[in-house]
Amino acid sequence: MGQQRGGAQRAEEPNDEPYDRSGGRSPGGPVPDPGLGDEPVPGPAEADRSRISCARNLARVLPALLILVGAFYDYFTPMAFTAGPLFTAAPLVAAPLFSLRGTVLTGIAALVAVLTIHIRLGIVFKVDALTQVVTVATVGALAVLINILVRRTDERLASAHQIAEAAQRAVLPEPDRRIGGLDVAARYEAAQAGAFIGGDLYAVQDSPHGVRLAVGDVRGKGMEAVAAVAVLIGAFREAAEQEATPEAVAQRLERALAREGTRRKGLDAFEGFTTAVLAEITHEGGLVRIVNRGHPPPLLLYADGTLVTLAAANPALPLGMGELGSWPDRAQEARFPHGATLLFHTDGLSEARDAQGRFYDPAARLAGRTFPGPDVLLATLSEEVRRHTGGALTDDMALLAVRRP
Repeated sequence: MGQQRGGAQRAEEPNDEPYDRSGGRSPGGPVPDPGLGDEPVPGPAEADRSRISCARNLARVLPALLILVGAFYDYFTPMAFTAGPLFTAAPLVAAPLFSLRGTVLTGIAALVAVLTIHIRLGIVFKVDALTQVVTVATVGALAVLINILVRRTDERLASAHQIAEAAQRAVLPEPDRRIGGLDVAARYEAAQAGAFIGGDLYAVQDSPHGVRLAVGDVRGKGMEAVAAVAVLIGAFREAAEQEATPEAVAQRLERALAREGTRRKGLDAFEGFTTAVLAEITHEGGLVRIVNRGHPPPLLLYADGTLVTLAAANPALPLGMGELGSWPDRAQEARFPHGATLLFHTDGLSEARDAQGRFYDPAARLAGRTFPGPDVLLATLSEEVRRHTGGALTDDMALLAVRRP
């Protein structure tokens, strides 16, 4: 047995504009981070993808390495030592990574390597050698079975993935890049990995009264929140076309939630309330009218980098809370000049925290910066938030940007 086996402030702003300008650029205001350009820069997400890609490439060559190392070990070590674990590990590693054919070929390669070494050493009919051959063959067969089960699971997941994408397109369709003469971009970032849609919503629609927009955040998670999103977007589409004012649109959404809550036997069973901001951009005159129902205020980015926070002068209750009091909706107006961009967002952006618990402040981060288009703005925001949070969002984030060319 012991023998060897082988040899700031904008100077020309209108005075009648009621909104807070504290987020704008000023001599003592926030200074843009020189390391963050107007274009998205590589961050942790790209680094993670690169590491994952390297790990996958290594895993794909690992079965072959295991067989080669096993063959070398078995041939050049005393008979008391065995490389059986290496040969059996090769098809098990291949099972979840390779195709069925690749897994079968890996198992055959491991079995052929074991038999070849035993034949060269003249020990093919010894008990230990036969045991090793049977073990490798058995594990190879189990690896094929595992591969079949994994493939079936992958097919089911792919089907669920396609259904989720279809549901997203149906409930929260991507708006056109150009609506009513405005450049439009939208983005939805789900906090839960693999999720496509949650309780955040956005919608843009041209109407006889102007381009109308809605961004909201339904209280709660899961399918009830998705159902509320579907109800609100459907009601908004109809109201945006028919109602003469954004205040009337807000009231239609309020009634839609109340009606659906009654149908489901109580608003608590239907996600209670929804924070929302509604806007109407006139076709002529460069004005935006905003009704805010308890939602984070929109940001207005001028072409020169000046930023204005369009905070509501008279905050109102969220949608679905009309029974608690009757505060009439009052739209506030602001000028929306050429080259300016309106940014709407949910609290998944403004309440994103870093490792020290500090919030991401979009007004401070964006003041003084310019972007070539709304799509670049949203891509930059998304990447910066991922970097700020270390790549893990704690809440869904909906972003909608509209630019007047």
